[in-house]
Amino acid sequence: MRLLTLLTLPALLAAFGPQMGTAPRPLTRLHQRKTTKTFEADRFAIPKITPSSFPSMPCSIYPGVQSGKALMDLLQDAKNRGYAMPAVNVISSSSINAALESARANDAPIMIQFSSGGAQFYGGRGLDNSNLQAAIAGAISGAFHVRTMAEQYGVPVILHTDHCSKKLLPWIDGLIEASERYYEKHGEPLFSSHMIDLSEEPIGENIEVCKGYLERMSKIGMVLEMELGITGGEEDGVNNEGCAKEDLYSKPEEIYE
Repeated sequence: MRLLTLLTLPALLAAFGPQMGTAPRPLTRLHQRKTTKTFEADRFAIPKITPSSFPSMPCSIYPGVQSGKALMDLLQDAKNRGYAMPAVNVISSSSINAALESARANDAPIMIQFSSGGAQFYGGRGLDNSNLQAAIAGAISGAFHVRTMAEQYGVPVILHTDHCSKKLLPWIDGLIEASERYYEKHGEPLFSSHMIDLSEEPIGENIEVCKGYLERMSKIGMVLEMELGITGGEEDGVNNEGCAKEDLYSKPEEIYE
């Protein structure tokens, strides 16, 4: 069992849903409303969409990638109403579209995320990834696709990146820099959030590194997810196959720290 830790108290609370077995309430179809948000369709002269909202959700939530207050309101709404948002790792424009189509068919928000390997695949095998350039470029390219198409599908999206070990931190550095530049122009980050997985490192180092990233990211309305303890099996080069079963569970003393 993994502990999902979203740094900032409201998001931390939102990460722990209500009692198991609580039936989620279906979301309601979109309806028109006035909004001051600038959509990607406006920025890139894509045929206009009708600004909409989910009337059964907080009015800050809109079709497209969420950040800042809208992101926090969406996480809190999930906790309050007892529904889960699947986090789908994508590797191509077609897998992004499939995730968005499924969310639209179920009238629900969704988390779309890239791993470093998935981002590199999105960029293409012809790119040199020795300095993680291909993974950075692929994730940024995919982010623009998600931002553009989420509006067209009329779906609220949390745009996230999955596990990032210590050796992959330059990948996150590149993506945060892209979000900072995007924020300077548009008043919102390119991504909603990132995950840092330093579970292989001492917990003190884990917390200290994540603290630095959180301070940087919070300035532009982003959320940080960190990993405590270990993950089972193997993921993105972190191998915990064969570990003791009790180590798969979150330790209260680490959560407290």
